[in-house]
Amino acid sequence: MDITEVPVSQDNKGKKKKNKKPKKKSVSQEGDGGEETKEVKMEQSEPAFPPTFSVSEIKNKQRRHLMFMKLKQEKRKQKMQLKKKKKKEREALGDKAPPKEVPKTIENQRVYDETTVDPQDEEIAFDEATDEFSAYFNGLTNPKVLITTSDRPRGRTVRFCEQLATVIPNAHVYYRRGLALKRVIPQCVARDFTYLMVINEDRKVPNGLVLCHLPDGPTAHFKVSSVRLRKEMKRRGKDPTEHSPEVILNNFTTRLGHSIGRLLAALFPQDPQFVGRQVATFHNQRDFIFFRFHRYIFKNEKKVGIQELGPRFTLKLRSLQKGTFDSKFGEYEWVLKRHEMDACRRKFQL
Repeated sequence: MDITEVPVSQDNKGKKKKNKKPKKKSVSQEGDGGEETKEVKMEQSEPAFPPTFSVSEIKNKQRRHLMFMKLKQEKRKQKMQLKKKKKKEREALGDKAPPKEVPKTIENQRVYDETTVDPQDEEIAFDEATDEFSAYFNGLTNPKVLITTSDRPRGRTVRFCEQLATVIPNAHVYYRRGLALKRVIPQCVARDFTYLMVINEDRKVPNGLVLCHLPDGPTAHFKVSSVRLRKEMKRRGKDPTEHSPEVILNNFTTRLGHSIGRLLAALFPQDPQFVGRQVATFHNQRDFIFFRFHRYIFKNEKKVGIQELGPRFTLKLRSLQKGTFDSKFGEYEWVLKRHEMDACRRKFQL
C-alpha cells in the first residue's frame, strides 16, 4: 500500500483555526468619523456636578432650622440693599425718576360688582331712611345689647363674652340655661333690648356668632375664628374704660356689605366720648371682617401711638336673614354658597 506524504506549512503547526472577527474601523477617520470622535470626547470630558444644595436635605432638625434662618436673613439683607439702592437712584434722578410700580394684589384686581354702593345715590338714601336701623341713626333709640352663649359654655367662651361686654357699652351678659332663642327674643323685646348676641362654641372654643337686631331684625350668622383674649396678647394696654368708643368701618362697599356695616355700627352709641381715646375697628378684607380694639396715645404734637386692648377676633358672614331668628321658617336674604361664590378669588361679596 503506497503512502503519500502531504506537505504541512510550519506556520500552521499546532495552531487551531479560529474565527477571525473583523477589525473595528478606527474612529479617527476623516469626514463623518471626525465628528463622532468629538462627541465621544465631549461626553467623557463633561464633569458630573453634584445636585443643588437644599436646606430640606439636612437631617438634623436644629441645624436645619439654623441654616434656614441664616438663608432668610441673607435674603432680607439683599432685599434691603436693593431697596436702598433704588431709593438713592430715585433721589438722584429727582423729577426725572420713573413712576413707582404698583404691586398686583387680589384687592386691586378685584372683579367689579354691580351692587357697589354709591353714597350719593337716591335709592341708597331712601333705603337708609326706611330700613330697620333708621330709628338708631336718627337718634330715636339707644343701643342695649344682651350677650348670651350656647348651652353649657366653657371657661374660654365665658371670658370672651365678659370681655365683649367691656367693649360694647350698655351690654349685659346672661346665661341661657337651656332656653330656646324663640323664647329668649320676646323677653329681650319686653326689656327694651335692641340686640341679641349669641356666642356658640365647639370643643371649648368660640366658633360662631348670631347677631339679631330687635325687634324687627335682620339676623346675621357669622363664623368666628382667631379669637385672642386679653391675657393671650403681647404688649397690650390696660383694661378699657367705660367711655363710649369711636367706630371705624372699612371696605364695606356692596349693598350687602353696606347693610352689614350698618348692623355692626348700631351696636355702639352714636356719641363717642373722645376723652377715653378708644376706637373699635371693623376692617373688611377679602370678605373677612377683622375686629380690633385700640387706645391711641398722644406722644407729642405730631406723633400718635396706639395700644391694642383686646379682645381680637375674625368674622366670616354665613347668612343674612330677614326678621328675627327663625331656623325653620325664616326668609334668607343671602346665604354663603362656598363652592359657587368662592370659585373666583378676585370676586368679593362685601
